[in-house]
Amino acid sequence: MAELNTVARPYTKAAFEYARDKGSLDQWSTMLSTAALVVKDSTMAQVLNNPALTSGQKAEVLISVCEEQMDDAGKNFAFLLAEKQRLALLPEISLQFDQLKAAQEKSVDIDLTTAFELDDAQQQKLAQALSTKLGRDVKISSQVDKSILGGVVIRSNDLVIDGSVRARLAKLAEAMNS
Repeated sequence: MAELNTVARPYTKAAFEYARDKGSLDQWSTMLSTAALVVKDSTMAQVLNNPALTSGQKAEVLISVCEEQMDDAGKNFAFLLAEKQRLALLPEISLQFDQLKAAQEKSVDIDLTTAFELDDAQQQKLAQALSTKLGRDVKISSQVDKSILGGVVIRSNDLVIDGSVRARLAKLAEAMNS
């Protein structure tokens, strides 16, 4: 069977193009992420996988839970996904949608791991340097992991920059053992 990301791509593209044309990228992002969280819920998954329910009933159940977040176009999208038996793709669609949105807005989310807490000035300086390097606005979320000993590990989608002391020591040990 085709991978989820491949199957989700045309639905994501259609939703993104519609939202972009209507100027409602943020609203659609919120709507899709809410629906994705609902679909991931184990109780909701049992309901949505119930063969006794029609596709329309499954869409209605999803819409009833997400009603406050969904506009008419979002409801139509939910009915389309239910009709095609693709409601389970909502988490992947939401993820891909947010990636397309970030590319459109020329922004990127960065996960920063440091050995010690960085103050705001240090984070801002690092964000500016990354913004210059990547040519995008950078949004940083940071965490502390003392096991890296020092330095930083930067992650964004498929980009990983490991400037940790632990990684440098591992490289040194590898070079010495070769």
